[in-house]
Amino acid sequence: MIHQIRIYEIFEHNKAAFHERFRNHAWRIMRAYGFNIVGIWESAGEDRTEFIYLLAWPDEETMRAAWVAFKDDEEWKAIKRATNAAHGDLVGEIRESVLVPTAYSPALPGDSNLGE
Repeated sequence: MIHQIRIYEIFEHNKAAFHERFRNHAWRIMRAYGFNIVGIWESAGEDRTEFIYLLAWPDEETMRAAWVAFKDDEEWKAIKRATNAAHGDLVGEIRESVLVPTAYSPALPGDSNLGE
């Protein structure tokens, strides 16, 4: 199992619209493509607010295929167009990393092969 962390810069002036879109649309569509969101956070710093979420995947191939399917989803593309037209860009910089556990990493739920 691998994890993926995604960090989005979000904007105070349309933060509510971002959260509404992710909670009510993106997350629902992602689940249809096998996305397993482990946790969701928001972090506010002095100069920016970040939306952070952690995903669990069985392997990198599955992860890549699911992202392609999600980004090609017609409903998602229409929702994104509509919300951007109504509120402007909801996301600035996006960072992501694939997290591969070390041999000595404590096991997370569902990661029975870690730490051995």
